[in-house]
Amino acid sequence: MGKGGQGSDAGESEENMAAWLVAKDTLKIMPFKLPPLGPYDARVRIKAVGICGSDVHYLREMRIAHFVVREPMVIGHECAGVVEAVGAGVAHLSPGDRVALEPGVSCWRCRHCRGGRYNLCEDMRFFATPPVHGSLAHQVVHPADLCFKLPDGVSLEEGAMCEPLSVGVHACRRAGVGPETAVLVLGAGPIGLVALLAARAFGAPRVVVVDVDEHRLGVAASLGAHAAVKVSPDPAADVVAAEVERVRAAMGAGADVDVSLDCAGFSKTVATALAATRPGGRVCLVGMGHNEMTVPLTSAAIREVDVVGVFRYKDTWPLCIEFLRSGKVDVKPLITHRFGFSQREVEEAFEVSARGRDAIKVMFNL
Repeated sequence: MGKGGQGSDAGESEENMAAWLVAKDTLKIMPFKLPPLGPYDARVRIKAVGICGSDVHYLREMRIAHFVVREPMVIGHECAGVVEAVGAGVAHLSPGDRVALEPGVSCWRCRHCRGGRYNLCEDMRFFATPPVHGSLAHQVVHPADLCFKLPDGVSLEEGAMCEPLSVGVHACRRAGVGPETAVLVLGAGPIGLVALLAARAFGAPRVVVVDVDEHRLGVAASLGAHAAVKVSPDPAADVVAAEVERVRAAMGAGADVDVSLDCAGFSKTVATALAATRPGGRVCLVGMGHNEMTVPLTSAAIREVDVVGVFRYKDTWPLCIEFLRSGKVDVKPLITHRFGFSQREVEEAFEVSARGRDAIKVMFNL
């Protein structure tokens, strides 16, 4: 994965094209050469790619934290497609199989990988994380063991949605969400909404979602939130305290917030999560809105509220696909806009995604 750029020919007569991030606010569809097919690789014709907030951030800023785009890079990492060829050592896939691609390739040698937490690998090569190329292209070459076959009845668009859904699944696992866990989700953006869907699939008996946007709260309610609470962006302590009381009321008489999933990542949302979660409960930090925050940790510490972080995901694709196959999770309502793969449509799609408003997941159909 991401081994293209100036590599050798893909072995196809047609020219492989991709959407390249070439400068701030500038995307261009240009040729993308693929490497030879390795013995344990699959060459996949990409059919569906979703736009993630990180893609938009790279387009606007050319960096996220210490990941800096220093040379043109193919964008995109939420993807699914059809296998066109496999290496000689691949037995579980055949040409024509429809697959969802897990975008991160870890080293499998470091202590994190050997310990089963490969998402923490420091040598991870991840689609569209510089300097690694992404997947908004006609074809990519990717390790076959990171290409997961889609069953009949699960569309390629749904397969591409396994990537954001994986964030919600990993968060629920980290937070210990289950049939006896009442959950508060802070933020009703794309990740907050998949966290809601995942929490329901994990059996959470009650899920309350909070956000500042009325439209997003309406979407959350339509997706199965038991209550949706509109809050303000005001971070004042008295405002937070009043909103925490409204959250507790929304949970229902005698129901505590066992787990809070902060899918926004701002000082106020973390403060709200810490205050709302019951003694002995857990706060899971999913969103990354701010790099640095000032939050009231002492009151949470004396109530033994555990705080855990989330970085990407691990071993989630099989469960996500099963959730989709069984109908426990329906991601189709999250796909609000669709575009083809032309220069004009790529530019328009990113504008729509960046604008937000009624756009939740913007999807390319290649």
